[in-house]
Amino acid sequence: MCAVGDVPVEEEEGMLRIIAGACLAAAAACANAQAYGPPITLEQARKVLAAAEAESRKNSLNMGIAILDAGGHLVLFQRMDGAQFVSENVAREKAWSAVAYKRQTKAFEERLAKGGAELRILQLHGVVAAEGGELIVVDGKIVGAIGVSGSSAENDGIVARAGAASVK
Repeated sequence: MCAVGDVPVEEEEGMLRIIAGACLAAAAACANAQAYGPPITLEQARKVLAAAEAESRKNSLNMGIAILDAGGHLVLFQRMDGAQFVSENVAREKAWSAVAYKRQTKAFEERLAKGGAELRILQLHGVVAAEGGELIVVDGKIVGAIGVSGSSAENDGIVARAGAASVK
C-alpha cells in the first residue's frame, strides 16, 4: 500500500471524491438559486398592491400590505380601513423575510412545523415563519417581495400570492 505522508492513498482518493462531490453539489445549488434583479418600480409596486387589495376585498378581509424592493427597502405600504395597526409591522417583516432569504415565508412555516433540527430556523435573523410573504419575480429575477398581514396565515398567503402574480 502506498501512502502520502501518514494518509494511505486509498483514503486520500476517498476524501478527494467526497470533496469533489461537495463542490459539485454546492455549484448545482448556486445554479438553481434565483438572482436579484433591478428593484421593483413604483408602477410595478402599485400594480402588486392593487391586485392584493382586490383579493382582500373579494374575501372581505382588511389587510396591511407592504411592498419591498430587492434590497429589502419599503416601496409602498397600505393599511386598509379596519385593519389592526400591527399589520404594518408584520406585513413588512414578512416581505423582508421573503426577499432576504429568497423564499416565500410559508417555506419557513412548513419547515418549522417538522420540529427537531428544523427549530434552528428560529435562530435566523428576521425570519417570519408564517404564510403571507411572497417574492415578486419579473423576468426570472427577484425584484422585491410582498408581505400581507391581517387575517389567518392562510388568508394572508392567498392575498400575497394574488399580488405577486400580478407582475411577471
